[in-house]
Amino acid sequence: MTLNRRAFVLGTGAVAVVGGAGAAAAFGFGGTAEPAPRSSTLPPATAKATRTTLTATEKVSGTLGYGTATTLTGHGKGTLTWLPAPGTVVGRGQPIYSVDLQPVAVLHGTIPPYRALAPGVTGEDVRQLEENLTALGYGGFTVDDEYTEATADAVAAWQSDLSRADTGVVEPADVVVFAGDVRVASILAVPGDPAGAPLLTHTGVTRAVTVDLDVAKQHLVRVGIEATITLPDGKTVAGTVTSVGTVASAPPAANNGPQEPATIEVVVSVADQTALGALDSAPVDVTLVSERRENVVAVPVGALVALAEGGYGVQVVDGGRTSYVAVETGLFADGLVEVTGVGEGTVVGVPT
Repeated sequence: MTLNRRAFVLGTGAVAVVGGAGAAAAFGFGGTAEPAPRSSTLPPATAKATRTTLTATEKVSGTLGYGTATTLTGHGKGTLTWLPAPGTVVGRGQPIYSVDLQPVAVLHGTIPPYRALAPGVTGEDVRQLEENLTALGYGGFTVDDEYTEATADAVAAWQSDLSRADTGVVEPADVVVFAGDVRVASILAVPGDPAGAPLLTHTGVTRAVTVDLDVAKQHLVRVGIEATITLPDGKTVAGTVTSVGTVASAPPAANNGPQEPATIEVVVSVADQTALGALDSAPVDVTLVSERRENVVAVPVGALVALAEGGYGVQVVDGGRTSYVAVETGLFADGLVEVTGVGEGTVVGVPT
């Protein structure tokens, strides 16, 4: 649905019913600003202009899942000895794989491990490590950018709890840094493979819906608009558009087949994750609320007549008399159209 706001002035000419079964009779209008009511055959049906909220929606297809998967490649030398099962959620401080029976743990942050952290080392990666140790319940040190002997003692305690050698030193291959918890999507290796290879893919831990939206409909979405997700069992879940892609992509054309339209990726988040049940992945329908107009006067779309001068009008019914009044149209939704030019409660003709 799109807005179609135009202002029109009534003049001499003819009108035709919009969307009617046939053409309407011609009606003449004088040159006065407001045409005088005139006798006319009453319309077959009438409706009152009502004050309401109009909501324009667009139904599209989407996929429920955990988002795009990212590949994790192991670091260092050695032999892969353990991997988690697909679907496992790995949190801060927990192992995500093992090399030579030594677990490699997840830390939260933005700085990837690139050097050994030991007493005497300073930097933001030290602060990141100490923030993680504090979050895991280890203390005895000051959270700053200095790796002290107290930091080493906390690291040794953590390593012991992980069943690692408690050296008090963190090597780059000992940890993996993510922005938050991750969910294992798929396994790419098996125990016995070299550690420095692609090991698994991972995603975020929150389910969302991804829509490949035709770029021709890009104007219908923006971050923050509401959406309703219909699950395969027919249940509906509320969602919100949290991301709208800016780069269009088009799938390769099939042999001698038509080119599929270019699309952008739209992500719809779901606040109530429990409402999604146990589904990890599923095709879903998404109803996007592209526009909402509150407290507007609306009439049935079928009440509009096309004026010869251009624009639209409605047939106003007042007792046994009728007249045509020009209106400005706004949002079309749910069989109604927003209008200005007539007031709430006005009775208008609706041809059948």
